[in-house]
Amino acid sequence: MTTRALVVNTGAANTASVFACLRRLDVEPVLAERADELESARIVVLPGVGAFESAMTRIREAGLAEALVRRIDSGAPTLAICLGLQLLCAASEESEGVAGLGVLPTTIRRFDASMPVPQLGWNQIEPSDECALLQPGWAVFANSYYLPEVPSGWSGAFTDYATRFVSAIERDGVLACQFHPELSGDWGQELLSRFIQRAKSA
Repeated sequence: MTTRALVVNTGAANTASVFACLRRLDVEPVLAERADELESARIVVLPGVGAFESAMTRIREAGLAEALVRRIDSGAPTLAICLGLQLLCAASEESEGVAGLGVLPTTIRRFDASMPVPQLGWNQIEPSDECALLQPGWAVFANSYYLPEVPSGWSGAFTDYATRFVSAIERDGVLACQFHPELSGDWGQELLSRFIQRAKSA
């Protein structure tokens, strides 16, 4: 039986590329609009391309914020991509005064002017030894903001661009990537395949 994945509709997301990648991995993507759907879903994907404030507004107006927090806190299989990772944090320098989901008690920072912003293109991923899903490789980025440190209780991977920043974190069934695994060739597809296989066995 084909596995289904609920994709959160943030109103500013790369849903077309996420849907295409999931289908290549024999996963049926469906847009999630209601909190009760998130509670029982086997896999949830929180994608994002766009602004922190507009995405958080959409999530809160749809009544999805609390369900997402409960799901991630419980370690249920959840994939966050690009802006999706940033939304897990308490705040972002992109949208001062706007609260994020607060799963990660930190603030997203903006790259300084020493390098072109946004970062666009391929860069290297260097996971710590504690990571189970993340492996060394190259991935596609499109970001002006970054997670400065691995939160307590999580394992992470690092990338250098203007500074050394956290390019992905994982804990239990949750994987959050600043890069776009769905656009990162065979390496990205293999990462998503490992995530999905773990989700199926959870």
